Amino acid sequence: MSGEEPGGWRVFVDSTRCIGSGICAGAAPGHFVLVDGLSRPLKELIDPADEVLDAAESCPMEAIIVSDVGGGRIAPEP
Repeated sequence: MSGEEPGGWRVFVDSTRCIGSGICAGAAPGHFVLVDGLSRPLKELIDPADEVLDAAESCPMEAIIVSDVGGGRIAPEP
Protein backbone atom coordinates (compact mmCIF):
# COMPACT_ATOMS: atom_id res chain seq x y z
CA MET A 1 0.00 0.00 0.00
CA SER A 2 1.63 3.22 -1.05
CA GLY A 3 1.34 6.48 0.83
CA GLU A 4 1.17 4.83 4.26
CA GLU A 5 2.47 6.91 7.14
CA PRO A 6 5.10 5.34 9.44
CA GLY A 7 3.32 3.43 12.16
CA GLY A 8 0.35 3.15 9.82
CA TRP A 9 -0.69 -0.33 10.94
CA ARG A 10 -2.00 -1.62 14.26
CA VAL A 11 -1.30 -5.24 15.28
CA PHE A 12 -3.50 -7.02 17.80
CA VAL A 13 -3.37 -10.63 19.03
CA ASP A 14 -6.59 -11.95 20.53
CA SER A 15 -5.34 -13.93 23.54
CA THR A 16 -8.66 -15.77 23.80
CA ARG A 17 -8.12 -17.23 20.31
CA CYS A 18 -4.33 -17.73 20.29
CA ILE A 19 -3.16 -21.32 20.78
CA GLY A 20 0.56 -20.50 20.76
CA SER A 21 1.42 -22.35 17.56
CA GLY A 22 4.36 -19.99 17.00
CA ILE A 23 3.71 -19.65 13.27
CA CYS A 24 3.60 -15.87 13.64
CA ALA A 25 6.94 -15.73 15.48
CA GLY A 26 8.46 -17.91 12.76
CA ALA A 27 6.99 -15.86 9.91
CA ALA A 28 7.71 -12.45 11.44
CA PRO A 29 10.24 -12.84 14.28
CA GLY A 30 10.83 -9.09 14.39
CA HIS A 31 7.16 -8.50 15.16
CA PHE A 32 5.92 -11.36 17.37
CA VAL A 33 7.14 -13.24 20.43
CA LEU A 34 5.63 -16.06 22.47
CA VAL A 35 5.08 -15.17 26.14
CA ASP A 36 3.70 -17.80 28.50
CA GLY A 37 2.70 -19.88 25.47
CA LEU A 38 0.79 -17.11 23.68
CA SER A 39 1.75 -14.72 20.91
CA ARG A 40 2.31 -11.05 21.61
CA PRO A 41 3.17 -8.29 19.15
CA LEU A 42 6.48 -6.60 19.95
CA LYS A 43 4.87 -3.27 19.05
CA GLU A 44 1.23 -2.36 18.57
CA LEU A 45 1.87 0.31 15.92
CA ILE A 46 4.14 -0.69 13.06
CA ASP A 47 5.17 0.38 9.62
CA PRO A 48 3.50 -1.71 6.89
CA ALA A 49 5.28 -5.08 6.59
CA ASP A 50 4.46 -8.02 4.32
CA GLU A 51 5.73 -10.55 6.87
CA VAL A 52 3.09 -9.36 9.36
CA LEU A 53 0.38 -9.93 6.75
CA ASP A 54 1.81 -13.41 6.14
CA ALA A 55 1.73 -14.12 9.88
CA ALA A 56 -1.88 -12.95 10.20
CA GLU A 57 -2.98 -14.98 7.18
CA SER A 58 -1.09 -18.07 8.45
CA CYS A 59 -2.48 -18.04 11.99
CA PRO A 60 -4.60 -21.20 12.34
CA MET A 61 -6.96 -19.47 14.80
CA GLU A 62 -7.11 -16.07 13.02
CA ALA A 63 -6.00 -14.56 16.34
CA ILE A 64 -3.86 -11.85 14.70
CA ILE A 65 -5.69 -8.77 13.46
CA VAL A 66 -3.89 -6.17 11.36
CA SER A 67 -5.71 -2.91 10.77
CA ASP A 68 -4.91 0.58 9.63
CA VAL A 69 -4.84 3.24 12.34
CA GLY A 70 -8.36 4.25 11.37
CA GLY A 71 -9.59 0.75 12.28
CA GLY A 72 -10.02 -0.66 8.76
CA ARG A 73 -9.15 -4.34 8.72
CA ILE A 74 -6.21 -5.33 6.52
CA ALA A 75 -5.64 -8.97 7.55
CA PRO A 76 -6.68 -11.65 7.78
CA GLU A 77 -8.97 -11.24 4.85
CA PRO A 78 -12.57 -12.15 5.74
